[in-house]
Amino acid sequence: MRHRQRGRHLGRSSSHRRALLRNLVASLFLTERDDEYYDGLFQPDGKTKVAAPKQKGRIVTTWQKAKEVRPLVEKCITIAKKSLEHEDNAAEFESNAERGSEEWKSWRKSEDWRKWNEAMAPNLAARRHVLRLIGDKEAVSILFEEIAPRYVDRPGGYTRVLRLAKPRLGDAGEQALLELVGRHERTTRKSERPAFADDDTNEAQEQSADEAVATKQTDEAGEEE
Repeated sequence: MRHRQRGRHLGRSSSHRRALLRNLVASLFLTERDDEYYDGLFQPDGKTKVAAPKQKGRIVTTWQKAKEVRPLVEKCITIAKKSLEHEDNAAEFESNAERGSEEWKSWRKSEDWRKWNEAMAPNLAARRHVLRLIGDKEAVSILFEEIAPRYVDRPGGYTRVLRLAKPRLGDAGEQALLELVGRHERTTRKSERPAFADDDTNEAQEQSADEAVATKQTDEAGEEE
């Protein structure tokens, strides 16, 4: 029995398992980078160019890892989404002046800066909380600036896990896709009946019959007159 044994061990110690899950979450968020990030980026050998991910918001891992890391991804997105309200409230007191300019320095000494600081405090606390969970500053920035605003009106369920039919090469492990909802939605289209040559012939015959009926009616009307 698995009394008091929550989750999967994944064949790792607690610290190794925690590091694995943090890296998976960061990897998922970092796929949302702009394509310009990969321009001029090479592997450590200096020759192989680093390619942008084929699909943003999606990573491939084993089925067990995907199921285990999904709650952590959902938790991070929920924390970021709830902090957006405080960021919107702080925008009222924010200054658009360039950092280090005289106008910006005067704003730092004004009452608006104190109000902005108080309004942004919960957002900053949320960023630090997520940073403790995943340990990657760039991933945290992408989460709060790009990913979280997509799910403002969504109550939950920000990710999906899809099994892959092809096993992993080497150990035949069961693979799965972990992806963000809303990025790769499946659309269904109503099937249409294919057109055949007989349909065109029948349509032409019906059109000729209608024209003949119209001509006959016109002739009969002329004779009555």
